[in-house]
Amino acid sequence: MKIIIADDDHLVSLSLKTILEATGEIQVLALGKNGQEAVTLYEKYKPQVLLMDIRMDVMTGLEAAEQILAQDPKANILFLTTFLDDEYIVRALHLGAKGYILKQNFESLLPALKAVASGQSVFGNEIVTRLPDFLSPSSHFDYAKKGITEREFYIIELVAEGLSNREIAGQLYLSEGTVRNYLSSILEKLELRDRTQLAVFYYQNR
Repeated sequence: MKIIIADDDHLVSLSLKTILEATGEIQVLALGKNGQEAVTLYEKYKPQVLLMDIRMDVMTGLEAAEQILAQDPKANILFLTTFLDDEYIVRALHLGAKGYILKQNFESLLPALKAVASGQSVFGNEIVTRLPDFLSPSSHFDYAKKGITEREFYIIELVAEGLSNREIAGQLYLSEGTVRNYLSSILEKLELRDRTQLAVFYYQNR
């Protein structure tokens, strides 16, 4: 897997590069020290995943993500930060970042990178459990008007709870392929890009 790391602490970047490449599964194409460099390096290398801090000089990770996703909505951006700030999390979700995990949870980094590279969204347990608290609901949304069935709505609820496709399949006695098909249909009906946006949409429209 080919990735880029952007962090204003060069020692952190070098340490991450050394540890990740030692697994034999990751190739770090380049290191950036701020959001501006992250944008430039992303455009140059088009990595499978951009692993990026949030608070950086010159340009923040969130500002960089906004620029990158505006040009490439399919970009896989995984935020790795020490900050569990609601404002950062909400903005990362709305921008379409594929993940947000804390540096303290380093053991989850490699699995998170693999998941994001395969198109999944990854958010640490600390973040998933707080989604209902910091996403303020708007007026009640009529899912039926969008053609969402009861089964599809139940799947939406399970996605919002942070369940993976495999876990949803096990709970509903379906194959993972069937769950993926359901999700594709749901996203198309609601005009959303991915399961992260689906979770955000659910909590905002309860």
